[in-house]
Amino acid sequence: MIIAGFMLLAIGAADLVRQFAPRRWIGYLASTVVLLLLGSVSDALLPMIAALVAGAAWVWCMPDGRPSPAGFWPAVLLALVIVGAVIWTGERAGAGLIGQIWRLRSPFGEVSFDLAMLVLGLAVFLLESANLVVRAALDGEHTWRPVDPARHTAAPAAAVDPAATDAETPAPVAPTAEPTTAVDPRAGFKGGRLIGPLERMLVLILTLAAAYPILAAMLAAKGIVRFPEISRDGETGARAEYFLVGSLVSWVIALGAAFLVWWSAHS
Repeated sequence: MIIAGFMLLAIGAADLVRQFAPRRWIGYLASTVVLLLLGSVSDALLPMIAALVAGAAWVWCMPDGRPSPAGFWPAVLLALVIVGAVIWTGERAGAGLIGQIWRLRSPFGEVSFDLAMLVLGLAVFLLESANLVVRAALDGEHTWRPVDPARHTAAPAAAVDPAATDAETPAPVAPTAEPTTAVDPRAGFKGGRLIGPLERMLVLILTLAAAYPILAAMLAAKGIVRFPEISRDGETGARAEYFLVGSLVSWVIALGAAFLVWWSAHS
């Protein structure tokens, strides 16, 4: 199970660096050093090296600025590898140096270091990496995507010639901006990059806590809040398809993470 936790942690850290680090190479280097130290003190250096290789492969297969060349398949392959690692490798007898001082209790009993790393890896993966999986699913289904109005600003009608600043009336010159692009009137569903991670973390926590009525109410509330935007679809159904595909893929990822934690804790 430590291999699964390290792989998810490496992939999640790489995606967080891609999203938030101003200089990616510094973020990658710092993350690699920290992860290698963690693997060393936990007597799992080889699994951590394998996890770093998996993280590099993920960054190549799932770019953040364009559609994935491999589509949705890297996520499917990762899910199979993670489930296989949890089922077949199980929990180690010791955890190296850190195992000698590791003590973590929960309302459900003692939490081993391997299980804690799996939970941490899943949590980090749900923050940003799951957004890439949802985006790959939307791209694979050719689902309508909202247009960012900030990228579609109108060009000015005329510009002022700097050479005519001393004249009483500025001489207008022809506009040099690129032709305008009409804003898609269907643009909407803002904040998904923040709502998605928060929603997945809540689904994970509420599922593990067996708070199913609260979970159902939260998921129903999301549909109610989004209903006014979805209802403007008319006959196309583009918004409804976008909402359903994105939400269902996100929920499946979070519920799968909860099941993986439950399986590991009870195996």
